[in-house]
Amino acid sequence: MGSPADQFKLAPSDDPLSAFRDEFVIPTFRQMNATAVSAELADQPCTYLCGNSLGLLPKRAKKLVQEELEVWGTRAVEGHFDHPHGRSWMYIADTVHPYFADLVGASESEVACMGTLTANLHLMLNAFYKPTQDRYKILCEAKAFPSDQYAFATQVASRGLDPSDAIIELSPRPGEHTLRTADILSAIARAGPSIALVLLPGVQFYTGQYFAIADITAAARAQGCVCGWDLAHAVGNVPLALHAWGVDFAVWCTYKYLNGGPGAIGGLFVHARHADLPVAQAGWWGHEPATRFDMPPRFQAIRGAQGFQQSNPSVLATAALLGAVRVFRDAGGMERLRARSERLTGYLEALLKASRFYAEPVQAFEKEKEELRVSIITPSNPAERGAQLSLVFLPTGRGIMPRVLKGLEARGVVGDSRKPDVIRLAPAPLYNTFEDVEQAVGVLDEVLGEVEQEGVPPAPAETDPVEEERLDKADDRS
Repeated sequence: MGSPADQFKLAPSDDPLSAFRDEFVIPTFRQMNATAVSAELADQPCTYLCGNSLGLLPKRAKKLVQEELEVWGTRAVEGHFDHPHGRSWMYIADTVHPYFADLVGASESEVACMGTLTANLHLMLNAFYKPTQDRYKILCEAKAFPSDQYAFATQVASRGLDPSDAIIELSPRPGEHTLRTADILSAIARAGPSIALVLLPGVQFYTGQYFAIADITAAARAQGCVCGWDLAHAVGNVPLALHAWGVDFAVWCTYKYLNGGPGAIGGLFVHARHADLPVAQAGWWGHEPATRFDMPPRFQAIRGAQGFQQSNPSVLATAALLGAVRVFRDAGGMERLRARSERLTGYLEALLKASRFYAEPVQAFEKEKEELRVSIITPSNPAERGAQLSLVFLPTGRGIMPRVLKGLEARGVVGDSRKPDVIRLAPAPLYNTFEDVEQAVGVLDEVLGEVEQEGVPPAPAETDPVEEERLDKADDRS
């Protein structure tokens, strides 16, 4: 089989996409406060594996934002209609729509550059979640991203329904970290007549699992359910074909793999078969552009997704995103990037599994184990994951993860954490290298060695139930 490098690593001559690293501003060790890095290396690029949380700054995004600031300063309000770079602010979102269409597999009329993820999710729920007496439930995952959970619960409650009854939450099987596609399909088949909406993430934020969007959508629609997707961790990460898959709607943010910048403008998709769906929360930017500035009293929606626009978009945010998504097209699109991504993440996985600290995922459930270990809770099958690997540090619940994270940060390896025990690492194919992967695993081994020497804290003592009851009564008397 050969070494991990033999299996996954590309020679520079066979890795043309590596040139796109130069399109990005990569923070240095010094800038990231990597205190354990020597002074000689302090001004070298850090090892940034956090594109699943915030993508790096594309140089093109910086340039376009600077141009828009200059236009604001020199043209002021006239920039809406007479723009020196041909990006009139009246139509600034339209510059992004062709790129969105490519990235999610849609026509331009099916996508809109607008809003933010949760605001867009509420717009879509208001448009598509139409509960009846018999069909009123939402099928989602247990422990969905909190913003999605809040949206589901408040949408259900606003219709006079009880979230504990109207929301079906799917959990992995005991002893497993991720949902099986078969279990999702079974749940849809079993409860289909009562389900109004199936809404899942394209890629799960915590585990990095890539859901079978096409199969799940087909199953949901066959049962008469609407099927929507939160693509926050999927867009720019995995190839998508939303129109062909028959997805009803989808929403996404753009600051992760799309590199649109912190708090970047969002996006949504509405399938063409819903092009004339009534817009319940209309705004003037969703009105037909030809008469928008005539300000007629009656709303005339743009057909398709863009009719859901409400206010004029942030020009600076849209310009930054435009610069970012242009890089994807110049790189050849998602299929090419996905091939490189699979190699980078496969290499990361292989090197982690070669570590003396590696443990199989099932050991995360074995509470009696005392040895310091790291495991991967992301699916091993490349077809069931994106760029991200989620690492769990064992024994769980002992405060290992924060110590490891601190050690990584001090050495300039940037990932992010999910309490209490998980660190997420995501090599992004546009700017990460195979050497980044090697550096990250080497540093992780070094940090784990230090933590091992320092020792694992003992497990918290379990209180005897009889003693706990005695203490409770004593508290009551005090």
